[in-house]
Amino acid sequence: MVQNNPMDQQPNSKVRLAAFAATFIALLAISVPFVWQHDVGAEPEEAASTAPAPAMSPLASHDDADVDAPAGAACMADAKPANMDFTIKSLEGKDVKLSAYKGKVILLNFWATWCGPCKAEIPGFVELQAQYKNDLVVIGYDVDDTADKARAFATEYKINYPILLGEGREDVQDAYGPIWGIPASFLISRDGKVCQRHMGIAPKETFEKEIKALL
Repeated sequence: MVQNNPMDQQPNSKVRLAAFAATFIALLAISVPFVWQHDVGAEPEEAASTAPAPAMSPLASHDDADVDAPAGAACMADAKPANMDFTIKSLEGKDVKLSAYKGKVILLNFWATWCGPCKAEIPGFVELQAQYKNDLVVIGYDVDDTADKARAFATEYKINYPILLGEGREDVQDAYGPIWGIPASFLISRDGKVCQRHMGIAPKETFEKEIKALL
């Protein structure tokens, strides 16, 4: 388990172990070396433009097989219910029940401040939350940061949606996973079904099509 040292925050043990495995596999699969940076200070534009860049930090690229339905499609008939039976701490230290958000379309995003691809997605999430605020709630589930670090990041990136703290809460990740890398995002319908999954970064346009299909 990661020590809660705000001066030297590192990925949790599960994500770190997976990162080592993925790096080894990548080195065997390609002949051109690349460098993945554990970047804590890059702007979203930098994270998005670095080439070659992993679409998932710290693991693998986004795979279309990890999406439940084509972008823009409504929820499939056999979509499984989302596990909303969790109470999680907010940035303000309050207990928040995931079930309290039922009735709106939910975009549940697993992320962390050190994840470059996660940073690249956030401006799009901010825009979507503002545009569809009456029908949508984006939930940023920070898997690996202290409240102070997440709060400073939220201020810097002008995040306008709730952030919940998942440090030490692998039970939530397991309920939606297994999640071996971030970002990972889940579109949940008003009646609480998981309609779309993105294991890796996806463009704002894709999320918007999926959100509209559920409104």
